[in-house]
Amino acid sequence: MENLSYTPAENRYSCGMKYRRCGKSGIMLPEISLGFWHNFSVEDSFDNCLAMVEHAFDKGITYFDLANNYGIPYGTAEKTFGDIMKKSFMPHRNELFISTKAGHEMWPGPYGEWGSRKYLMSSLDNSLKTMNLDYVDVFYSHRYDPNTPLEETLQALVDIVCQGKALYVGISKYPKEAAEFAYNYLEERDMHCLAYQGRYNMYSCETEKDGIIKQANENGTGFIAFSPLAQGLLTDRYLNGIPEGSRVARGGFLKKEQLTDNVLEKSRKLNKLAQKRGQTLAQMALSWILKDNKITSVIIGASSVLQIDDNLKSLDNCSFSLEEQEIINKIV
Repeated sequence: MENLSYTPAENRYSCGMKYRRCGKSGIMLPEISLGFWHNFSVEDSFDNCLAMVEHAFDKGITYFDLANNYGIPYGTAEKTFGDIMKKSFMPHRNELFISTKAGHEMWPGPYGEWGSRKYLMSSLDNSLKTMNLDYVDVFYSHRYDPNTPLEETLQALVDIVCQGKALYVGISKYPKEAAEFAYNYLEERDMHCLAYQGRYNMYSCETEKDGIIKQANENGTGFIAFSPLAQGLLTDRYLNGIPEGSRVARGGFLKKEQLTDNVLEKSRKLNKLAQKRGQTLAQMALSWILKDNKITSVIIGASSVLQIDDNLKSLDNCSFSLEEQEIINKIV
């Protein structure tokens, strides 16, 4: 199944991608990374999935972000990635930074979600087999479990690294107090928390307001932003209605109820500012996140090679004048 015709672009590390250090570690991550939450399911064209991943790598994107339950049905994104890995990327494994996660519902019964040692370890074993990998570069606890002792969850992460199944560990969507406990617990066991993954965009700034981003920075942990375009609200796709075939039209994660007149009016105003900057709304939304050097990387979703290229253009201008920042603050 290996694709002997795929040869990565020779200029993949000199074509414009910039890399940022992930907290206090030796790891450099691309400012834009590729996520597999959407568009890598069984129903999606494998050829298109393959083309997107190869193109992303050709453009310097080395970080591919997955989770055990990504895809419809659960796990199909990892299956798609595993096929892509086997077909094109086995010779280039050392150049890739691959993550997966466990924490949300994956299989029936009491051991198929949350943060127990049994679930985390079973899930990662399954993920490695599915993705055709010997290890992942970082394994995340995908969400805080209020019922399982945090020590159990965190010790499982420590032991997973000691077993050689992951090189680093991270946490995702943890409340501030639990994150602080996690940072301290892991450090006391010589296991630094490499990354915190949280939702962050112009419309969802809770991680900034609650001090999560600052806390990660103070603990030497990189911050990885997901959902940077608010599931499409920060694009021009819905400015004039709901297009056929869109996530809203298909009944996906983004619901019609979220497209309120207030939100659409904000998006239209932001779109006008983006046009003045010579950017699309999506490009400005990505640039806005990357203006902060406390952000390590932004995870994008994509449905085509063209969309990846469009998002990458955001790297051309990540600076904002004080006036532009004031306008954005006023709008949102």
